[in-house]
Amino acid sequence: MTLSARGLERFTTGHPWIYRSDVAQMPPSAGLYPVHDARGRVLGWAAVNPQSEITVRMLTRGMKPAGEALLLTHLERAIEHRRADSSIDGNAFRIVHSDADGLPGVTVDKYGDYLVVQQHSAALEPHLPALLDALEAEFRPLGILARFDGKSRSLEGLETGVFELRGTVPDWLEVIEGNVRYLVDPWRGQKTGAFLDQRENRAALKARAYGRALDVFSYHASFGLHLATVCDDVECIDASEPALERGRENAALNGFTNLSFTAGNAFDILRERERSGVKYQTISLDPPALAKAKRDLPAAYRAYKELNLRAMKLLEAGGILGTASCSFHVSEPDFYAMLRDSASDAGRSVRILERRAQSSDHPELLALPESRYLKYALLEIW
Repeated sequence: MTLSARGLERFTTGHPWIYRSDVAQMPPSAGLYPVHDARGRVLGWAAVNPQSEITVRMLTRGMKPAGEALLLTHLERAIEHRRADSSIDGNAFRIVHSDADGLPGVTVDKYGDYLVVQQHSAALEPHLPALLDALEAEFRPLGILARFDGKSRSLEGLETGVFELRGTVPDWLEVIEGNVRYLVDPWRGQKTGAFLDQRENRAALKARAYGRALDVFSYHASFGLHLATVCDDVECIDASEPALERGRENAALNGFTNLSFTAGNAFDILRERERSGVKYQTISLDPPALAKAKRDLPAAYRAYKELNLRAMKLLEAGGILGTASCSFHVSEPDFYAMLRDSASDAGRSVRILERRAQSSDHPELLALPESRYLKYALLEIW
């Protein structure tokens, strides 16, 4: 396959993705192919799918060909990266993080004795059995679940569904994270069952939290559970009653009696709490992606600002705010500009304690800004 002049320009920046409009000559079907410039010079090898908007995902640069052996080498390197990661304190973490581990479209999460796999690349689909064999040999899981229910597989022209690839996987799995345990649903839960990318941020917030705490957009209370180990009481807020019910079960699993659960709209509840005059010492804000596309940015900015402004007003002087955005389209500069606007409108002075991102088992590529999607700030409010 051959890149256009614009595709070559993008290639030279180091970005591993080349779009369909930047490809001059296309292969007939998805697979692993050499990538050429207009003069026929081999630039590298890539996972290619003519049906996908992101047609080319570079695997290597230079003449060395890419095949199944290279994919297995990338998998081995990803596993070694996690084995050397001293921040992993528990039984649940990401083993493979797509392009950042040289396996575009592939994610693998470990939950104790089970693995959950997402695979969104038509080019790598034929090589999935070999990758599964290697994962089985390394981890000896009791079961491997396919979470092939994402929109990305449909866009790649692949079969969708949720099913067992190897062994059997139960409806509920127990996660151990530091001194906290919680149950996740790998079959139907968000992502592969839990938000493992916030693992290190939960520990960072716990290290500074105190007093009366509020966990907003709590899902199954993974932030709230950590807060409960150091705070006097924690209220978990989420719009989903089933998610809160899982939170109650997780509180009982840990023997915590200082958690309460409130179902409702977070924006409305924060406004009501401000009117009531209640104050907190710690607040966690972990909203869903509010900007799924660039066109959503203005509305998302307003929504993030509303949430953070209310949280800042609810905190006592010296209070701690842990706040996140998982929307890639909200850049890091925009995220902190939003926080400055929120602080200004709230009439509060804010000290940045830590600027953070996703956990280290979700690595980022320097040339792939899209791989640094999570912004997380630890703030002290005055």
